[in-house]
Amino acid sequence: MSTLPTSANNGSFAAHIESTPGTAGGKPRIAGSRIRVQDVVVWHERMGLSADEIVSRYPQLSLADVYAALAYYHDHRVEIDADMAHGKALADEVLKTFPSKVTANRSASP
Repeated sequence: MSTLPTSANNGSFAAHIESTPGTAGGKPRIAGSRIRVQDVVVWHERMGLSADEIVSRYPQLSLADVYAALAYYHDHRVEIDADMAHGKALADEVLKTFPSKVTANRSASP
């Protein structure tokens, strides 16, 4: 298991954030789980969940895990945002190639 190093500006990330090739696509994640930093970011930044709400929904996480993920994101924002944009572009391309049958059926309904 490869743990990300700590530095002067990221506090104790190593205790909470890890990245292991072959687990969660090698993306930074909460240590001991498959919950990626980007998942926490989406829940917090885009869905508007507070850290407490995230822990309530995912009780295997601690508040320190959630805050470490958010701090890690802010220290690596460009890299993580680019990775998330790349994932969205791939998903959009798949939908163009293989359109949803559910959406097509809804459009055809009166």
